[in-house]
Amino acid sequence: MWAFCIYDKNKNLLFLSRDRFGIKPLYYHFDGKNFIFASEIKAILQHNVKRIPNDMLIFDCLFYNIVDHTNETFFKGINKVPKGNSAIFNIKEKTLKMEKYWEIKVHKEDNENTSTSVNKMDEIKDIFFDSVKLRLRSDVPVGSCLSGGIDSSSIVCAVAKLTDGENTHNLNTFSAVFPGKEIDESKYIEAVVENTSVKPNFVSPSGEKLMKDLMDLIYYQEEPLPGVEVYTQFQVMKLAREKGLKVLLDGQGGDEILAGYLYFFGYYFKELLKKGELLTLIKEMMYYYKKHKRFYEIGMMLYLFLPYSFKRYIFKRENKYVNKSFINKYLKKSTYFRDFIDANSLNDSLLKHFEYKLEHLLKYEDRNSMAFSIETRLPFLDYRLVEFLFSLQSSLKIKNGETKFIFREAMKGILPNEILERQDKLGFATPVNEWIKLPEVSEFIENIINSKSFEKRGYFDVNYIKKLFHNKDKRGFIWSNCEFIWKVVLLELWFRMFIDKQNEKQKFTNYSEQFSA
Repeated sequence: MWAFCIYDKNKNLLFLSRDRFGIKPLYYHFDGKNFIFASEIKAILQHNVKRIPNDMLIFDCLFYNIVDHTNETFFKGINKVPKGNSAIFNIKEKTLKMEKYWEIKVHKEDNENTSTSVNKMDEIKDIFFDSVKLRLRSDVPVGSCLSGGIDSSSIVCAVAKLTDGENTHNLNTFSAVFPGKEIDESKYIEAVVENTSVKPNFVSPSGEKLMKDLMDLIYYQEEPLPGVEVYTQFQVMKLAREKGLKVLLDGQGGDEILAGYLYFFGYYFKELLKKGELLTLIKEMMYYYKKHKRFYEIGMMLYLFLPYSFKRYIFKRENKYVNKSFINKYLKKSTYFRDFIDANSLNDSLLKHFEYKLEHLLKYEDRNSMAFSIETRLPFLDYRLVEFLFSLQSSLKIKNGETKFIFREAMKGILPNEILERQDKLGFATPVNEWIKLPEVSEFIENIINSKSFEKRGYFDVNYIKKLFHNKDKRGFIWSNCEFIWKVVLLELWFRMFIDKQNEKQKFTNYSEQFSA
């Protein structure tokens, strides 16, 4: 992972480069005369750059719940050097050129990998273990995040295997737990701890803690958040720093290269149907229902065959909290949904996730970790592993109703059975639907949605949002309602912190100076 600039004095050029996956950020502003670049947007804003909100990205965030899917930012005129690209700025001629140096090659049926599944499993395991081994190199102690999912658990178990169990009691792991909640993953974390003898550390994020840290979170993330779930990771990083750790391993990227989300079944079912592999489709649907007890992804397969205009209509119908005139202005201009939803196979969908959905997770990770001066290393985003997995056919990623099939097979005997057999996927699990009902949180949100600035933004259907919020204690209030409310509140807070004082020289305060050393 990297983001750097080299000044070529002889040629009077600046050469900038960003890593293959966009793990590290690299922003720039170029107005034809001035070229400003930095690893944080805040640094660019210290110069004479107007703070103009990017309404197109605000639309995509509110309507499609997507961020970091383009090389633009929420600040008009501030962009990102694309992942896998270099940028060359000619200082004398004032020209900027982007050059792509790496891209993923996706498996094609006419380029079938002829090695056996056993050989492929061995190769995956070898590359993964070597990736972990490389990322253990450090002159300071290395710890690991541990959620209890397959990805982070595999990293911790791989470390234990690589060290033959020696000194693993010195490996600190960091986990967020929610005792007594349905989303609590303690039992899976404990299974890994018992299997490896690592030293576990736990934190329990709460609504009260969120209220204390919310402005810090917005400050460090720099751009609007689609929800507060990322706060769980913020708390984990804070705990690691309090324990003195400066380097952490984490499992980001595993779901995107191994088809870890359940909705990937919908794309796989679509692929099988388009190929005419009806017997395999029926078998996989039966396995899927047997293991997951739900029909959602089968319905999703049918949804994927609908005309684009009808798919978009369904989204429009669901997004009642967005101002109608704002929707009408930007709905046809947005290209994200058409590009993303039109995947014809599982591998195509995985590629689109790499293009559109991975980068925001990497940004959250980088911003949250660097807020506490922690370097995070991501073994699943080793380019060798990514390239190999994208060369494999879909049937090795989803099989017998299981996601990450070939990786699960490769990790047998290394991961505890509780983890191998786990089928659910929680992500940044956070009880936001409970937090929103806390008096302190509720009062805070009430003040935001009743403010004049919120009403004048022009992005929201304010009356609908107020009605939605006032129904929060009723039975019909669901998680998606909570998500809508948090999204608009976070956008409003971002405006107040980064946009509204654009005529003044904004003085940013380091909210966590005690961790800056």
